[in-house]
Amino acid sequence: MAVIATRPHALRDIPLHYCPGCTHGITHRLVAEVLDELEIEGSTIGISSVGCSYNTYDYFNCDMIQAPHGRAPAVATGVKRCLPDKNVFTYQGDGDLAAIGTAEIVHAAARGENITVVFINNTIYGMTSGQMAPTTLMNQVTMTTPYGRNAKEHGNPIRVCEMLATLEGPAYIERVSLHDIKHIRLAKAALKKAFRLQTEGKGFTLVEFLSTCPTNWGLDPVESLERVKNEIMPYYPLGIFKDCEKEV
Repeated sequence: MAVIATRPHALRDIPLHYCPGCTHGITHRLVAEVLDELEIEGSTIGISSVGCSYNTYDYFNCDMIQAPHGRAPAVATGVKRCLPDKNVFTYQGDGDLAAIGTAEIVHAAARGENITVVFINNTIYGMTSGQMAPTTLMNQVTMTTPYGRNAKEHGNPIRVCEMLATLEGPAYIERVSLHDIKHIRLAKAALKKAFRLQTEGKGFTLVEFLSTCPTNWGLDPVESLERVKNEIMPYYPLGIFKDCEKEV
């Protein structure tokens, strides 16, 4: 019998705690596959932040550090400056990165810190029961916007990639999606490039993953994937927003 897929060595063989249909698990596998393929597992240090993915330190075989809420880029900065020969990445959700951690991500990008950021955007606070996040779409119903988000009361959603791409520091910024196989493969290619550029010392790299949250959206897994495609992608378009390899 032909073996067509195996578990990446960088991903530990334990059950994930995520809800059915959550695409955090897919992202974990992509990170692990990239670490394996670039042969950098042993020289990589990951920074877990707070949110649904707080315990990524349980899932990856590389060294991991737990950071306070929103502070993963600051911790990653310290680790990378102390250990410049290591590959350092943060794993953050939208509530963590784009709310309490806004200052940290903006200034790490502005400084061009040579780290890689894995940014999960599911337009909601997942771990704490589904409150509005900075990325929550207009008219989206959440625990704290029961009548839907509106600009007058809640402001407008933040497009992180577009915002950070205005800065001089970042080397590579791309938004990808996990709603089907084709886009999962493209997401892996983007993530692999982001890590490669870090190993080459090019500077700050970030990949934003449009992800699902079936539980807090009140949808089943298939409906959640359709929501990413039909509702989230139109507001958060996929693409490369900055690429040092294509800049003149």
